[in-house]
Amino acid sequence: MPGHNTDIEGFHWLMDMVQTLDVGLMVLDRDYRIMLWNGFMENHSGQSAADVIGNNLFEQFPDISKNWFQNKAESVFLLESRAFTTYEQRPYLLRFKNYRPITGTAEFMYQNMTLIPLLSPDGKINHIGVILYDVTDIAIGKYALEAANTSLAKLSRTDRLTELYNRGYWEECLQVEFARYQRTKQTSTLIMFDIDHFKKVNDTYGHQAGDEVIRLTSRTLRSSIRTTDIAGRYGGEEFGVILIDTNAEQSHYLAERLRKKIAALKIGFQQHEIQFTISLGVAEVSPAMSDHAQWLSASDQALYQAKHGGRNQSVVFAG
Repeated sequence: MPGHNTDIEGFHWLMDMVQTLDVGLMVLDRDYRIMLWNGFMENHSGQSAADVIGNNLFEQFPDISKNWFQNKAESVFLLESRAFTTYEQRPYLLRFKNYRPITGTAEFMYQNMTLIPLLSPDGKINHIGVILYDVTDIAIGKYALEAANTSLAKLSRTDRLTELYNRGYWEECLQVEFARYQRTKQTSTLIMFDIDHFKKVNDTYGHQAGDEVIRLTSRTLRSSIRTTDIAGRYGGEEFGVILIDTNAEQSHYLAERLRKKIAALKIGFQQHEIQFTISLGVAEVSPAMSDHAQWLSASDQALYQAKHGGRNQSVVFAG
């Protein structure tokens, strides 16, 4: 029976290949009983083929989302065609620990999955094959790239000294908010302010002291506004705040509160105690303005009046 021996030998070769594949492979019958469980599945689940074969998949692994998996599997049984899922749709079918040294930061193995209809001798689809691919390296690489891009995007729009938005990005936000006002007629107010006699601080105590004054001003500003408000460093010692859905009267109240908080601050720097004040210009957006530049100009005019009027005060643009 040389042909018979060849068949047996070929079968053993095939089983050896199945067991040593670097992908997970299991076969399920129509009742979701496990009929095949290869070496990859044994190694990563900690359960041998003898432990799982003949058992219901959902009873053996209750953490599997039964409804989700059955919907995928039933389409394979019914349509007799393959189905796929990626780690981006669902991170894994079975929660295997990640043992890869390169992607050791991942808590579990990210998996892509393929479901394959298996034709029985009677011509029916009574079994499906489930193939699990370890794509942890790909997933971690993609997420690391996304995180890096997010970080770069944040850096590109953030002023390093103050951690507020830089001038370029903040002014883009001002344009967007002006366009929103034109579309919805929901009011907003712009506050522009700068630090009084800032040059004197630099000349007297040095630029490091000036940087500390700017940092403290930005921290005080951030703690004084809402998360919906948009604050930026406009340049040097000048700052801008867009107060969403806020009128001039309400914004003036905030401006005064911020002014008083700043005036009460004291900075200890190299045996010196530094106090400083700010002047603020407040301008509510109005139908008379044709673009965001006019809005900015109105707030600047009010700021100029505050400076000209003696500093350490806030002025509302009168139109």
